[in-house]
Amino acid sequence: MTATVQLRDIATDDDRRAVLALRRAPGQERYLGSMASHFEDAVQDPQAKPRMWSVHDGDQLVGFTMIADGIDEPIDEDLVGPYFLWRLLIDERFQGRGYGAATIDAVVDYLRSRPGADVLYTSCAAGEGSPQGFYLRYGFVLVGEVKWGEDILALDLRRDQRPAG
Repeated sequence: MTATVQLRDIATDDDRRAVLALRRAPGQERYLGSMASHFEDAVQDPQAKPRMWSVHDGDQLVGFTMIADGIDEPIDEDLVGPYFLWRLLIDERFQGRGYGAATIDAVVDYLRSRPGADVLYTSCAAGEGSPQGFYLRYGFVLVGEVKWGEDILALDLRRDQRPAG
């Protein structure tokens, strides 16, 4: 059975507190900052046009995601876009149940309505415990570029990349 999720805007202080309580699994801190750091990054880089959502399965909060939502041209050399999967965190209690892929599915559905959304980029470092294998299985490909010490990956949104099963 494939997981499905809903992306919800983080609109209230209660929403924000709930998301801040999400936890990484042991070892993931090597690849993913704290929840508070994600909000700080969004404030520090407004030119990236951050868009944040809480990720829900019904009424259950299972994760958080943030994208760069249509960075204006010309794109600053320190950014990748115009659309970039900036953060994806599924709470440690819910990992391994398909919520990560379902979250990307929901982000892709959202991007299909956005102007010029032909590619969704993301980045991550390689190594033990890295999410890189997950992204590659989903359909992202390495583009041969490294930024911020991380490999850049791209998902072609012009065709369905989602693997079967």
